[in-house]
Amino acid sequence: MAEGAPVWITRARPGAEATADRVRALGFTPIIDPLLAVEALDVEIDLDHVAALAFTSANGVDAFARLHDARHLPVFAVGRATARAAESVGFPSVSSADGDVEDLARLVVGAAGGPVLWAGAKEPAGDLVGLLRDCGVMAHGVAVYETVERGPSETTLAAATTVLLHSPRAARALARILTSRPTPNLRCLCLSKAVAAPLAGLVEPGSVAVAPRPDESAMLELLTA
Repeated sequence: MAEGAPVWITRARPGAEATADRVRALGFTPIIDPLLAVEALDVEIDLDHVAALAFTSANGVDAFARLHDARHLPVFAVGRATARAAESVGFPSVSSADGDVEDLARLVVGAAGGPVLWAGAKEPAGDLVGLLRDCGVMAHGVAVYETVERGPSETTLAAATTVLLHSPRAARALARILTSRPTPNLRCLCLSKAVAAPLAGLVEPGSVAVAPRPDESAMLELLTA
């Protein structure tokens, strides 16, 4: 990609701003136009008998932190970004699976000392609670936020040649857009194979690239590949 080329960031705010800073540092021009918006839910969180917390996104961490001031429990995070979010709000003991939901489940199974509470999205991409229960770990979940879809501007669709996709939900939203408004030259950089799946057949062959590991640093490396 040429220096200064536009890169469309589709993830929800506030994470979009952090991604934009990283894209800008690499010499490209970020376009923040999220396909998803995060809305916090007003729910009660009961930590009685909970031995550890599990988070599958930084949004889950942020929403939990707004709802409850407890920071004494150990935290298991799906990846480094989520782990950093937990540390930034004051959790002193944070372990990262550096992977996906299945990797997180394996980490929790091997280290949790009792019942686990997962706090996350109303419509999660994976079933961490189910995976843990299948492995004999007492676990339950609480939805602390939801994501709603929003449409990008025509300016973004016309200007962007590369798009960053962090989640299957965002990729499905983009797929619906491309079905009615084909953009054959759009290059799609995806966090994982699951994120890339909804785009099959909607862009030119070779226009979809998948990060070698499911974290943003690996995805951003694709910008200069």
